[in-house]
Amino acid sequence: MSIIKNTLFLALVISIVSLSKIFADDLKKIGKYKDWEVMVMSEPSGKVCFAQSVPVLQAPKKNKRDARLFVTFRPGEKISNEISATAGYEFNKNNSVLATSGNNKFKFDIKQQGFAWMTSNKKEKIMVKVMKKGSRIMVTGYNEKGSQTIDHYSLLGFTKAYNSAKKACS
Repeated sequence: MSIIKNTLFLALVISIVSLSKIFADDLKKIGKYKDWEVMVMSEPSGKVCFAQSVPVLQAPKKNKRDARLFVTFRPGEKISNEISATAGYEFNKNNSVLATSGNNKFKFDIKQQGFAWMTSNKKEKIMVKVMKKGSRIMVTGYNEKGSQTIDHYSLLGFTKAYNSAKKACS
């Protein structure tokens, strides 16, 4: 994924997470499926649809953060199954960001401005399959001081949310 796309997506996600007034009219919640919700918004490049979830458990507990896990579709840019995560802080450049579900581990390749992405659509498709079958996925990251955080995401409702987001952008 190019830096320009990363920057554009980052601007989109920050707008979504903060639900800024600027995008309030364009951002539409189209469904809630247990622990996942589906949103759609318009960008100059076209419609953007995504499923998102917040952690059901965070470690360390004393450090409340605005973390999210996303699966995004941007048909205007021919992007589907784009998985990204934010832990609510800037990731440490020296440590990996990993998603783990059962025996499956997925490394996020790009860490920029508080978000992490994968560069392989093939890996993203495999992770989506794992998420459809699983009950929980954990995202482990490290802040700039090197302290580890773990965000536990429920996968209840993921398949319906994923299908709804995909359909909304087809």
